[in-house]
Amino acid sequence: LGTSQRHVIALMGEHDGRYPFGNSLLVSGAEENVLIDPSLAVSNRGGVPGERVDRMLVSHAHEDHLAGCHLFGAASLHAHHDDLPAFASLQGLLDVYGFEGEIASTWSTQLVDQFNYVPRSDASGFTDGATFDLGGGLRIEVVHLPGHTRGHSAFLIEPEGVLFVADVDLSAFGPYYGDHWSDLEDFERSLARVREIEAESYVTFHHKGIVHGHDEFKRQVDAFTTVIATREARLLTFLSEPHTVDEIVAHRFVYRPGVEILWADNVERRSMTMHLTRLQRGGGVTEISPGLFRAA
Repeated sequence: LGTSQRHVIALMGEHDGRYPFGNSLLVSGAEENVLIDPSLAVSNRGGVPGERVDRMLVSHAHEDHLAGCHLFGAASLHAHHDDLPAFASLQGLLDVYGFEGEIASTWSTQLVDQFNYVPRSDASGFTDGATFDLGGGLRIEVVHLPGHTRGHSAFLIEPEGVLFVADVDLSAFGPYYGDHWSDLEDFERSLARVREIEAESYVTFHHKGIVHGHDEFKRQVDAFTTVIATREARLLTFLSEPHTVDEIVAHRFVYRPGVEILWADNVERRSMTMHLTRLQRGGGVTEISPGLFRAA
């Protein structure tokens, strides 16, 4: 990526960066090297052979984006200040998801055993527009894109013209806003914002990997965004007959029916409750009796 001097190197994850793997970036300046989103793939490879890492930038507080952080204890770690509690303690990370009880217990073990979670109370917070100067004119600018998590951020690398868009992953699955710290309407605003940022290349953490050209990126962002409207339309169709939230969760609007994932019910409940709230606010859905909903 970027110039022939290879200031920006994409470290592609296994299986096209499909979860739990992902794509990281190594950005090499005259004065320091920055690793963006140290993935499980980076961890499995034992780091970045032959390269030092002075600083880590993490786009947001999710397990797959910090799975390689434990390898670089001497490197400073930076994330948006809204997500910092997740780096300070395991409980802080669990709060992002909103899991409780048996799911929280099981997931805590997986966070440590599979994703190498190690608390970093020394992590520093950044805000929208913050800039990291790597020397030689190379810089990284933070673009805050909340919705996936409160602190979810992209990174614009200039003058290389590379935008790392993290979990705006452009997948057919669509936007993920199923955590306690997720917000549907924030995500929509973030998609509208990132769509207008002009770059030469765009890098997603999952799935697509590298997309070249602004026009192609906009086309793919539009298709990604459409998934939100499709979910909402399917919900309205389902509610042509009265249903409870439990029935909505069981029907599946985010995941395919039959998908067995630890957190599937939680994600369906959180995601579709946000859609329900919006539809009720707009008059598209009515709560005809406590806990029973129908399209108006």
